[in-house]
Amino acid sequence: MSQDIETSTVTVKGQIVIPSRMRKRLRLKKGTKVCLVDRGDELVIRALTGEYFEKMAGALKTGGRLTKRLLADRNRDRHAEDAK
Repeated sequence: MSQDIETSTVTVKGQIVIPSRMRKRLRLKKGTKVCLVDRGDELVIRALTGEYFEKMAGALKTGGRLTKRLLADRNRDRHAEDAK
């Protein structure tokens, strides 16, 4: 696990910028969905990628149906963003 440390500033709207080097390493692109996990004194940002859903497959015992639905929703959202 990498221990890169970067800083960012929270804007008035509560937004932050993920530094370019980290975005490239984690393959985060425009439209990538993320989830935020509050761990008390830590905030974990997790990319909701196909690899993440494959890793989590089976955790909910849905036989992959939930993963397929989430990926389809994600693709639909990406196409809608690209069409703008």
